[in-house]
Amino acid sequence: MHKFTVTVTQAFEADTAEEAALLMYQQLAREPAPLNYSVTDEARNATSLTLDRKTADEFAGVDHTADPGNW
Repeated sequence: MHKFTVTVTQAFEADTAEEAALLMYQQLAREPAPLNYSVTDEARNATSLTLDRKTADEFAGVDHTADPGNW
């Protein structure tokens, strides 16, 4: 199993860093999950990805812990 760092970037106008983080939290709590990500692997190779909403929602609805490939 490989290790990846997944980053979501969203720009917010705010008075403080904490307010910007709270605005991001608010967005995540009220709206569908973001589709644009930056993914960095163990070798520090970065890739930008945009997911398809339908495919991502289908994937999220499956319990992937039951997959023997994850054991």
